[in-house]
Amino acid sequence: MIRRIINKVFGRKSRASSSGAKILPQAAHGIRRDQIDDCALKTCETLAQAGYKGYLVGGAVRDLLLGKTPKDFDVATDATPEEVRRLFRRSRIIGRRFQIVHVMCGRVTIEVTTFRSNGQKETEDENERPTDEHGRLLSDNVFGNMADDAARRDFTINALYYDPLSEEVHDYFGGVADCKKRVLRMIGDPETRFREDPVRMLRAARFAAKLDFHIDPDTRRPVATLAPLLANIPRARIFDEALKLLMSGHALRGVHQLRAEGLHHGMLPLLDTILDDSIGERFITAALKTTDARIAQDKPASPAFLFGTLLWPQVLQRWRELEAAGEKPQPALFIAMDEVLDAQRGQLAIPRRYDGMIKEIWALQPRFEQRGGQRPYRLLEHPRFRAAYDFLLLRAESGEVDAELGDWWTRFQDVDDDERVAMLLADSAPKARRKRKRKKPGEASSGEAPAE
Repeated sequence: MIRRIINKVFGRKSRASSSGAKILPQAAHGIRRDQIDDCALKTCETLAQAGYKGYLVGGAVRDLLLGKTPKDFDVATDATPEEVRRLFRRSRIIGRRFQIVHVMCGRVTIEVTTFRSNGQKETEDENERPTDEHGRLLSDNVFGNMADDAARRDFTINALYYDPLSEEVHDYFGGVADCKKRVLRMIGDPETRFREDPVRMLRAARFAAKLDFHIDPDTRRPVATLAPLLANIPRARIFDEALKLLMSGHALRGVHQLRAEGLHHGMLPLLDTILDDSIGERFITAALKTTDARIAQDKPASPAFLFGTLLWPQVLQRWRELEAAGEKPQPALFIAMDEVLDAQRGQLAIPRRYDGMIKEIWALQPRFEQRGGQRPYRLLEHPRFRAAYDFLLLRAESGEVDAELGDWWTRFQDVDDDERVAMLLADSAPKARRKRKRKKPGEASSGEAPAE
C-alpha cells in the first residue's frame, strides 16, 4: 500500500522485466483500479495472497486503454486450474482440451486461465510445431509462463497484462503504443500466425471494424493469399466468429471490412449476391444499421432476426423463380425457405434452434398484404408479429415493397377500434374452401327422409 502511494505521488518511469516485457506505471497508461470490476479485483488479490500471480488480460485492458467500458474481465495466472478452484468456493472448472475456471461473484463471472505455452514446448525440437499440411496449429494446450502466454496471443493490443495491485501494465510487444496509434498488428510473422489459425484473419477484420483501427500493412499482406484456408475451419467456428462480428455493434462496418479483405467467401459468401443487387444492398444496410443502433442503445438484438435478414434476398429470389415456374405463392415460399436454409448448413452452420423464428418471420410476410376482414386482427395477435413487422419495415425501406404498406401497419397498431375498422380494405384474399362432409353408408342427405 505504501509503495503504491509513493508511486502515485512521485511517479515512476517504465522499466523492463527479466522476461522481456516493458512495465508501464499508472502514469504511462492511465488505467485506474476504480475502473476494474470488484469481482476481478478480488480474484487477483486472492491469487496474490496465495502466492500466485494474477493479471487482467486481453480485451479488458485494451478497452480501458481506449477509454471504453469492458463488457467482461478475464484473468490470467500462473496457478493451475485445480489450484484456482481450491481458492474460490464459488468456482467451477470447465473445458476439456484446455481447462479454465469460472469464478462467480453474484451475477458476475470472471474467467480465469492458466498461462499457456506458445506451442514450442510440445516437441523435442523447439522450432517444430504440430501443424497440418497448411500450417494450422493442431495443439496449443500446454501450460507456460507469462511471456509464453503473451507470445501465443494474436495481436499486440491483446497481449497486455494489468496488475491491479501495482497498477502496472506488462507490455511485451508494444501493444500500448499500437493502441495509441490505432493500429492492428500481428505478433510474430503474419503468414505463419494466420496459417496456424486462419480464423485470425476474420478476427483482424472484426477488430479493425469494431475498434476503428487500421490493419498494419505487413499484417494485411498475406490475407489475400491465405483466405482460402478458411475452408479448412469447422463451420461451427466460422459461425461463432460471424455472430461476434454481427453482434459487435459495428456490423455494417464489419461486413464491408470483410468484403474489402476478400474474407467474406469464407464466412458470408452470400454478400456477393446481396451487395451487388441494389435492393438487396439497401435491405442489408438497413438491417445492419438497425442492429448496430439497438446494441448502441443497450437494447436486445436477436441473432435469428439478423440471420433471417441476411438470407432473405436469397429466399426472395428463389421464391420468385418458383412462382414463375408455376408454383402457387404460399407453397413456393415454403420451398424457397427450406432450400435456402439447407444450403446454408454447409456454409455457415446456422444452428437449427434459430430455424423456427427465422421461418415464422419469413412466413408472415405475405400476410401483411391481407388488410381486410379479420386477418389483420389475427396477425396482430401472432407471437412473432413484432419481429415480422420490423422485418416488413426493412423491406419497405429498401424499396422491395411499397412504403405505404409499412405506414398502414404502423398506424393500424396505434389507432382505436373504430379507426381500425375504417382502415380495413376490401378482403381480396382467397377464402378457405370448406370441405363437404362425406356421407356414411346409409346416411340420409339434407332434405331426404331417412330410409326405413
